[in-house]
Amino acid sequence: MIRPESFSANTLTRHPRGESIARILAAAMQAVEPGAAVRRFVRREGDSLFIKNLEYSLDKIGRIRILGLGKACPAMTLPLVDLLPHHTTRGLLIPKQTPIQLPGGFDLQPGGHPIPDENSLLAGEKALELARGLDENDLLICLISGGGSALMSAPRAGVLLSDLQEFTSSLLACGARIDEINILRRRLDQLKGGGLARMAFPARVVSLILSDVVGNRLETIASGVTAPDPSTREDALGVLEKYHLLSEAPNSILETLKTSPETPKPGDALFERVQNVIVGSNALAAESAQSQARSEGIHVVSLGSDWQGEAREVSQRLCNVLRQTDLPRPFCLIAGGETTVTLRGRGRGGRNQELALAAVRELAGLPDVTLVTLATDGEDGPTDAAGAVVSGETLQRGLDKGLSPDAFLDNNDSYSYFSALDDLLKIGPTGTNVNDLMFCFGW
Repeated sequence: MIRPESFSANTLTRHPRGESIARILAAAMQAVEPGAAVRRFVRREGDSLFIKNLEYSLDKIGRIRILGLGKACPAMTLPLVDLLPHHTTRGLLIPKQTPIQLPGGFDLQPGGHPIPDENSLLAGEKALELARGLDENDLLICLISGGGSALMSAPRAGVLLSDLQEFTSSLLACGARIDEINILRRRLDQLKGGGLARMAFPARVVSLILSDVVGNRLETIASGVTAPDPSTREDALGVLEKYHLLSEAPNSILETLKTSPETPKPGDALFERVQNVIVGSNALAAESAQSQARSEGIHVVSLGSDWQGEAREVSQRLCNVLRQTDLPRPFCLIAGGETTVTLRGRGRGGRNQELALAAVRELAGLPDVTLVTLATDGEDGPTDAAGAVVSGETLQRGLDKGLSPDAFLDNNDSYSYFSALDDLLKIGPTGTNVNDLMFCFGW
């Protein structure tokens, strides 16, 4: 569990209200702890398993299979193992990292992230094997969380792994939103876009989902392995055209996008046997942070959980709101979402750190303000930092060390900038992911 002492950036440790800030950040993380999220929606009474508002009679179910997919799946699995000690005879976990505790009876196959790799293909093969051959008396329970799109991959015939890796890298670098990237992924993969549900049919399928996408759209979370796909071939090609990738996409990718069979659509009868349940989200984390802030005597305003766009532009918008707010102090503005970064340099960082770096000049000289950015999975981009902390003093502190935020921003090197100031948030992998959170404080 992430605790307040995990948030030890220099600016927070020196701030007179730093402990309050740390408690607010920790409250957000604790609200979306994966095991607790599952327990809120699943209970057992005798021989009946209740999942949200539906009852499953265990004495009428043949085989129960569990598929865990995503960064949070090991922790999401444990409550089900406790509830079904004599029924779970087979399961597969596809996490990003090897868990400390692996339940008995489960196969483990970590995948690659954020770029699919050979392990992702192995995970896809094992998932196909798990789902095949189930009948109408069987139950497949899926535990889905962030990162699933890359961790498990079963490319359609003709799609080469090397092409898929090159294509995914191009999409991540061009600034495409995750919902746009996943439109393409759903058409390139046998399991995505409802493919897993179709493979398991006629078995009953339940998915407990920890949402890592803005708006909690089922087809976007882990590319919607058990959800209908509302997008079309034209939508997929439109994403390529928007980001000028039509001429750069590998031939195997482009041909598959043009010719692959349609994914299952809303209204398809197979989804009558599928129950999809959102058990945790960005909004839930933000609500818990709001509650903790109020208990700290801080005025709170929610700015919503749908913030998207280029990290630098979102930073400017947030800083404008912070400067213009007329709330009595102390106050806290809380925003959630997921920004993007268009790579221009060769530095290190992530979208949260880039957003923070873009705020350094925006907040320069403002008295008694603090901006905190936080990737809820604890890993912002390909770094070991979850985000960073900025105050009105950050610019001058950097200049005193010979650091120009503009030069670091031009090189997408936010990690190095905040590392030099000891203002990175390094909380470690959290085992969960519900997008990003941004906190604007006034004291």
